[in-house]
Amino acid sequence: MLAKELKIKAHYHSDNLLQKIKNALEKTSKDMDRLELKDLAPVDQLHTGGAVSSIELFKKAGFSPDERVLDAGCGIGGSSRLLAKDFHCRVTGLDLSDAFIECAVFLTKCTGLEERALFQEGSVTALPFDDHSFDAVLCQHILMNIEDKAKAVKEFYRVLKPGGKLVLHEITQGPGRDMGYPVPWASKASLSFLESWKALAGIIEQAGFKNHFISDESMKAAIWWEKVRKASVTHTPRLDTLGPGIVFGKKAAFFGQNMAANFKNNAICLVEALFKKEQDA
Repeated sequence: MLAKELKIKAHYHSDNLLQKIKNALEKTSKDMDRLELKDLAPVDQLHTGGAVSSIELFKKAGFSPDERVLDAGCGIGGSSRLLAKDFHCRVTGLDLSDAFIECAVFLTKCTGLEERALFQEGSVTALPFDDHSFDAVLCQHILMNIEDKAKAVKEFYRVLKPGGKLVLHEITQGPGRDMGYPVPWASKASLSFLESWKALAGIIEQAGFKNHFISDESMKAAIWWEKVRKASVTHTPRLDTLGPGIVFGKKAAFFGQNMAANFKNNAICLVEALFKKEQDA
C-alpha cells in the first residue's frame, strides 16, 4: 500500500469500530438478525445528501436488476446495500479500510443481503478484478482521497464491460478559497486531493469514457450541509450512538460547520455524472 493510501486509511480508522456499532445498535433495541436499511442510515449514509441523494442518483443512472456493480470506496457498505435491496443489483464493495470491510460484511448479513453484496479490502488504483468484470462502477465521494486519479479511472475503465457505466457523486474543487478543515474526507489539506470538475472530467474522458450527463448539485448540497450545521449546534455528534461520531470521533463535531462554510464560500462543489465505456471498446 502506498504511503498516501496508508495516511488516508489512518484518517478513516476507528479502534474497535465494529464493536462500537454493535453496542450502539443494542441500545436501539433492534433485532440484530433482522435489521432494516433505515436502521443503519445514521452511520452508513454519511455522504452529502444521505440515502435520499443516493437513491435519486441511482434512478438517474438507470441501475437494472442483476447488474454487477463495483462500489469503489464503499465504506461500511451503505450504498452497496441500497443497490442490492432497492435496485436488485449484485454488488462488490471495495475499500482500503479493513475495519470498514469488517463492518460492511457484518451489517450486510444483519440485513439479509449477503447473497447480493460482497466486500473486500483493496485499492482503486490496483483493482483486484479481471477485465470486463462489471456492468457499472459507482464512485461516490472517493476521488477527493485519490491522488493519482488517472490511474484509478484507467482501472475503472479496465474492469468495466463494453457499454458499462461510471456513475459519479463527487466533491470537486470550487473557484472559491478559504477551505476549512476538518472535513469528512480529510483532517488537513495534505490528505485532500480535490480537482476542479473541468480537470476531473478531462481525466475521465482521456481514459476513453464518453459523458452522458452532468448535474451540478452544489446548491442542494449547500442546503443539506447547512441543515447539518444547525443540527450540530444543538446536538453535538456523540461517540456512542449511530452517527458520524462513531466513525470519525471528535472531528465529526466540526463537519457541519466546515462543510456548510466551504459550500457557501464556493471552495467546493458537488457534481453528479454518468460516463460510459463505448460498446466497441
